[in-house]
Amino acid sequence: MTLLLIGIYASGFAQQPKLEVTGIRMENVKYPFPVKEINLKIQGQDLKMAYMDLQPQQPNGKNILLLHGKNFSAMYWEQTANDLAKAGYRVVMPDQIGFGKSSKPGNIQYTFQLLAQNTKAILDELKITKTNVLGHSMGGMLATRFTLMYPETVEKLILENPIGLEDWKTVVPYQSVDDWYKTELAQDYDKMKAYQLQFYYGGQWKPEYDKWIAAPAGQTLNKDYPIVAKSSALTYDMIFTQPVVYEFENIKVPTLLIVGQRDRTALGKGKAPKEIQETFGNYPLLGKATAKKIRNSELVELDNVGHLPHIEAYDRFIIPLLAFLNK
Repeated sequence: MTLLLIGIYASGFAQQPKLEVTGIRMENVKYPFPVKEINLKIQGQDLKMAYMDLQPQQPNGKNILLLHGKNFSAMYWEQTANDLAKAGYRVVMPDQIGFGKSSKPGNIQYTFQLLAQNTKAILDELKITKTNVLGHSMGGMLATRFTLMYPETVEKLILENPIGLEDWKTVVPYQSVDDWYKTELAQDYDKMKAYQLQFYYGGQWKPEYDKWIAAPAGQTLNKDYPIVAKSSALTYDMIFTQPVVYEFENIKVPTLLIVGQRDRTALGKGKAPKEIQETFGNYPLLGKATAKKIRNSELVELDNVGHLPHIEAYDRFIIPLLAFLNK
């Protein structure tokens, strides 16, 4: 049974859609391409990591790895993957452990190094030795760590509105995993939409954005949702405590930054002192500063675009991406 999402729209404004209870591993959510799995042994646990592998009809001999953000799964790469495949690229899209159709252990130590190792295991399974890497949001932090760990594997790096361009823990009070867990347990569709509306889309909601909330909001209706909430809490702690901002200078591969200028995403912003809250997540400044740190980098600034260029302003995203990859 596929995910049922019935939206009722009036006067251009979306009411809350009718949600189906979503499986903990999104078992009842249909992904855009066939899903495969690899088995992983992590900290004494047998886990499964899901991924999609889209093969081009006319291969150009190049590969690209697409790494999703914190509040998403690999399925939101559908349009991007289709166009990359049309251009000849083999496209690999993992669901990281803790996300999407992958296992969601609530009692392991999550690190970006671990996620990078898991991702490399997929490439090894597919016998891919060289690839381009595109990371969005949290995926940008992972893409950075992956590139630093496996520089011989990465041809080019693309960072789309990556988080982690600043070190929040220097000014934001620490939240324990228990604090994050309590917050995640209280999540629902309305809270998810309110957050994305404010921080991702600048108050400009479109009905098609609902489908990116439907599956995770459906999980909050599942009796086993605490499993997802605990995994989410642990990955929030990973993001907060494991900055990559101090290592951008060590990236050697050609890098493209695509930065929506309206984005103001910053982890824990509400916990920071009021006088500095508005200085956080200033992507117009952060993009420029990061481009200066990464040698051999290019910066594409997208005016009046928020945190998800490949969803909100697709044409303005895909054109510079393909131009950079095809150089």
